Amino acid sequence: MDKEKELQEELVWNAGYRMNESLRMIKICLEQLSEEQVWEQPNESSNSIANLILHLCGNITQYGIASIQNLEDTRQRDEEFTTKSSHNKAELIKMLEDTIDEAKRAIYDAPLKELLRKRNVQGFNFSGIGNIIHVTEHLSYHTGQIALWTKILQNKDLGFYGDVNLNVKNETKD
Repeated sequence: MDKEKELQEELVWNAGYRMNESLRMIKICLEQLSEEQVWEQPNESSNSIANLILHLCGNITQYGIASIQNLEDTRQRDEEFTTKSSHNKAELIKMLEDTIDEAKRAIYDAPLKELLRKRNVQGFNFSGIGNIIHVTEHLSYHTGQIALWTKILQNKDLGFYGDVNLNVKNETKD
């Protein structure tokens, strides 16, 4: 396998892994919350968890699906924040799962030239690789917000890594 293909496969595998990790954590949060809490806003300047999920679906679709696949950008960003109580928890999770699955397929199927091509999204000029990084870090950023708001509402550890020893030291390679 040539080095470019190997690098591409490593990039898309790791991006997919990180997206799956964020999805796993968001599911853990929603399992612990009521339908009402999912739509509750911490304050007027903050978004509900449900609105953050709608926002993530819009953002991932725009950057990770439409842009990578050269599809029409039909995102209605303002609606992601103004929608109130339109979906239950199961519907929100299904929407996010489907969006992440579709983005991973778009990323996995993209030829190298598409990952290197520059394109404008939301007024920013990024390559497909730049969009993959954006999708991954943006999802992670909002996952952290969802986790924090869940911890505040539940006043308990969420147990994201309860079965993992996070104190294991890195192995050194000679």
